[in-house]
Amino acid sequence: MKIIHTADWHLGQTFYNYDRSKEHALFLDWLCSLIKERGTELLLIAGDIFDNPNPSAEAQRIYYSFLKKITAENDGLQIIVTAGNHDSAARIEAPSPLLNAFNVHVSGVVHYKDGEIDYDSMIIPIANNGCCLAVPYLRYSDLPEADSYSEGVAKMYSNLYTRAREKGYNPIISMGHLQASGAEVSVGDSSEHMVIGGMEGVDTGFCADGIAYTALGHLHKAQRVGKRDNVRYSGSPLPMSFAELRNRQSVTEVVIEGNSCNIEKIPFDTPVKLLSIPEKPEPIDVVLDEISRLPAGEAGDYAPYLEIKVLVSTVDPTIRQRIEEALAEKAVRLANISATSNITREDGECRPMTYDEFKRAEPIELIKEIYKKGKGETMPRHLEQLLTEIIKEVKNENLGNKR
Repeated sequence: MKIIHTADWHLGQTFYNYDRSKEHALFLDWLCSLIKERGTELLLIAGDIFDNPNPSAEAQRIYYSFLKKITAENDGLQIIVTAGNHDSAARIEAPSPLLNAFNVHVSGVVHYKDGEIDYDSMIIPIANNGCCLAVPYLRYSDLPEADSYSEGVAKMYSNLYTRAREKGYNPIISMGHLQASGAEVSVGDSSEHMVIGGMEGVDTGFCADGIAYTALGHLHKAQRVGKRDNVRYSGSPLPMSFAELRNRQSVTEVVIEGNSCNIEKIPFDTPVKLLSIPEKPEPIDVVLDEISRLPAGEAGDYAPYLEIKVLVSTVDPTIRQRIEEALAEKAVRLANISATSNITREDGECRPMTYDEFKRAEPIELIKEIYKKGKGETMPRHLEQLLTEIIKEVKNENLGNKR
């Protein structure tokens, strides 16, 4: 049996306000060609089809156009889709009566029968007397009774596997949308939460040894889980943030023959590249020098997205204007300016502070850090108290004006 495993498409995502529908369309065209070329029998899409629970009409058009095209061009192809934490489970499952006619099976929610979890609804027959345990993103309320989220997930998979074995299915594969403990997360990536919805990571032993392959979604870097080569994240087909700049996009091909499971990552060459310069935050003059070396040309639909990392020591309202002027005839699209300042803490440690951290910081703490940097000594207590009172009065005055 030939399987293609993919996940985390995030259709409808905008990249710093740039529309990505053309990028997604190119990926799906490539995927269609790949499936036809490889003679794929089963396509697994492991969650986060859409970027948010209320996708645009265009994002839905891209998704359903793909399903129509891929099923029309590949007789006998079976598709199994599970919901991710970004999807509206009910929305993607709603067209199931129609999609089933095209051999497309969607598992969006955990169903109940007579007050108990309907395990049979998540066991989907596949070719060669096999089945797929199509488990969607699980919330606490979806789980069988357990002492922890991780234990509840493991119990869900164990019960499904036992049920599938009782029915005589072999081989058994499974799907999931979760964070496995120990899996690698892109550092600083806000699109990829360290723990889904505040829940802990799931222990890697959640799926039985007898499962031939487990197709996971949620983490955007293609990787195996722990030492289990047959438990994998396919990764996302497009990088979702600059934190994923070094990820290599791909889909995973799985060939199951008897007791053997051969796995191959098939790379996808993304149509739009990410650039982040300089390598680390530098003063504006160094940044402008690096910009001058970028290739000249038109910043069209497939020009790279650019992130600028600039180190600031004082408030400079002209920085953005200077960067934009320097980029005027460069073949890149400015996506983000990450301004960082080296702040010396009271303990003497010097560390960078991003703009987001700056916005969250208490004004008095910033003033104390600036004072120490300028004077080389800690702010006197009486001056700190005086400034604190002034800040409090200004806040109260602003609050009164808003009323």
